[in-house]
Amino acid sequence: MDPPIILDYESATLRDRSRNFVQKLPSHARHYISSFFPVFQWITRYNSAWMTQDIIAGMTVGMMLVPQGIAYAKVASLDPQYGLYASFVGSCFYFIFGTSKDISIGPITVVSLLVGNAIASVSATHPDITGPEVAVYLCVVTGVICILIGMIRLGFLVDFIPEPAIAGYMTGSAITISLGQWGKLVGMKLNTRQAPYLIIADFLSGLSGIHIDAAFGVPSLVALYVIRSLAAKLGARYPKYKKPLFYLGIMRSSVILIVGTFISFLVNMGKEKSPFSILKNVPAGFDAMGVPRMDIDILGDISGVLPSIVLIMVLEHVSVAKSFGRMSDYVIDPNQEIMAIGVTNLAGAFFGAYPGTGAFSRTAIMSRSGAKTPLSSGFSATVVALALYVLTPAFYYIPDALLAAVVIHAVTDLVSGMKYIRELWHVSKLEFMVFAAAVSITFFDGVEDGIYVAIALSLFIVLVNLARPKVTVLARSPLTKDDSHAIYVDEKDPHFLNAARPITSGLIVIRLTSALLYPNAGYVCESIVECAKARTRRGQQEQEQQGAAESGLWTQGTDDGKKTHLPVLDAIVLDCAALSRIDATALQTLVSARDLLDRYAGHTVEWHFAGVVSKQVRNDLVLYGFGSLPEAEPGTDENIAYYDAANVSRSTTLKEDEEDRGSSKEDSTCNKGSEKVLDQKQYECSHGVASTGDYPSSEDMVDMYYMDQSQYTRIIVDPHQNLPRDRYPAFHWDIDSAVKSIVDRHAIHRV
Repeated sequence: MDPPIILDYESATLRDRSRNFVQKLPSHARHYISSFFPVFQWITRYNSAWMTQDIIAGMTVGMMLVPQGIAYAKVASLDPQYGLYASFVGSCFYFIFGTSKDISIGPITVVSLLVGNAIASVSATHPDITGPEVAVYLCVVTGVICILIGMIRLGFLVDFIPEPAIAGYMTGSAITISLGQWGKLVGMKLNTRQAPYLIIADFLSGLSGIHIDAAFGVPSLVALYVIRSLAAKLGARYPKYKKPLFYLGIMRSSVILIVGTFISFLVNMGKEKSPFSILKNVPAGFDAMGVPRMDIDILGDISGVLPSIVLIMVLEHVSVAKSFGRMSDYVIDPNQEIMAIGVTNLAGAFFGAYPGTGAFSRTAIMSRSGAKTPLSSGFSATVVALALYVLTPAFYYIPDALLAAVVIHAVTDLVSGMKYIRELWHVSKLEFMVFAAAVSITFFDGVEDGIYVAIALSLFIVLVNLARPKVTVLARSPLTKDDSHAIYVDEKDPHFLNAARPITSGLIVIRLTSALLYPNAGYVCESIVECAKARTRRGQQEQEQQGAAESGLWTQGTDDGKKTHLPVLDAIVLDCAALSRIDATALQTLVSARDLLDRYAGHTVEWHFAGVVSKQVRNDLVLYGFGSLPEAEPGTDENIAYYDAANVSRSTTLKEDEEDRGSSKEDSTCNKGSEKVLDQKQYECSHGVASTGDYPSSEDMVDMYYMDQSQYTRIIVDPHQNLPRDRYPAFHWDIDSAVKSIVDRHAIHRV
């Protein structure tokens, strides 16, 4: 049998790390620069089959982008052409820098609302600055911020914002946007810049002022929902027409827009003034192209809304890209996606666009339409450009109420359903509170404060979970009748109350469930000390010292006299399988806990570590004095060969071992029958020691070569004999090997 593997990890020196970094620097630099242009990774393999699918998907989304771009621009308090500019630039440039085949960059409702708030804020203090200038300014600033985030690879910060916070904010924003369109839907004038609940009050108080616009808005809104529902149901019932019905469902906004515009044209024929509100003139082409005007004076006015815009752009885009990447079995690069947002928005500033990002609804349509590469977004840009140059005369007669219906219908997809809310309530009450707070603050105060409150509460929960991890005391549950194999479970787990067995007297096993860092170091170490004191009593030396002082500390309770039946603490085993990192503060706190328990026990308490998966954690523990045992130095036989029969066993056969023990009265009561079977009770009787937890001793391990199998019917072989062993004896492969090591070690020392 091959000897066990001895583990010993040496820390790399700073010189070695620096040399390795310098050697790999050129390749890392090449990879870093090439990652900015992912298009070159697939464009050389582009083929006609991919192009066909990309054209179909891109044009489908393009026909969806046109009505959305026009409608969302109105939400942003801009003329409709600016929404088309944002739609074109986002689709045109994304395929060069993006890593998702499904994403469609363009205007979205929430960002449009925030841009409208920024325009209103600037207009109040700087009347000479127009709305398009503010929008372009936001494009430049958000674009530069996103480019920097992508270049320095800070995309991981998105992971700190949980789904409930995003869902709550999106739900509150959807309600706010929908309420803001109620006035346009029915031809009423409402102050949409006030809190949503005030909009409801104004709407209800002004119902008598409903205009003829409602004849376009309300039926259009109903028709959008009916078409979506019927297309899905009929497609499932009649598979033969599933594909045409699918395209009818996804292009329902365009269909309603075309039909409503045609009816509006017929109504307005021969009239100088329209009886209802219409879009009117839309300039053809890219009328606003030019170098952006950057006025530093307005930076203070948009500073309140700017972080919200960046957060929503990044969060929605990355979350949508990841979601559809998982659905289609490909991986996106979050950092590169953030950079793609930045590049498209910075370029959009020169076209007169306003900030845009990836939208869930358009991305879903792109995916279901069969897009094969990011180039599909380029074909969407072609459709938008065609609309800008050819269809602008037809835009004149588009009713504003119809656009309001399109917006209201689109934002309903942002509202979280009851199923998600119920699941959130059952899974985590704290996260449900984050969701509810985001919705409430957004509804009663405003969209900017809603996202800030949601993020603040989420980070607070993260810090609480980091600072107060669970520290679990484990019990031993045997898996075999002879007790040779066992698992270690939470001592309070109701499933194991009957199966659990007490661990060896004076030994405590504790499981750590997270990294040990400065926010939780004090709490974890205090928990370890409390667990140890609750299950053991003070050592004799400590009791004598306190007796000499007549009385203990004023903080010491009176429970010590009730704990005389408990053992003195001998050893602690820490399950470190989840311990991925430990910092200097935690190490120093752990040393303080060790010293405290040494004084409490009146002797040196052994600290053992099981399942350490990180080499750095292991080396740091060694650096602070952990890993060695009191009687030996690292590398000696006593330290690394507990289960090696040649080094640990004091006899080679059970017969010789029996002769060495003698034939005392205690032996005769233990050995029953003609068959000599050595079990744990015989071990205790022959050595005169207390029970050690029903574990086979290292003295019972013998080489099969020396066994007379005809005379002895049972051979005890340690199942951990061939596990890898660390050079330092206090590091163990798993909990069971650590416990067996301690049991055997103490049994040998007591003999």
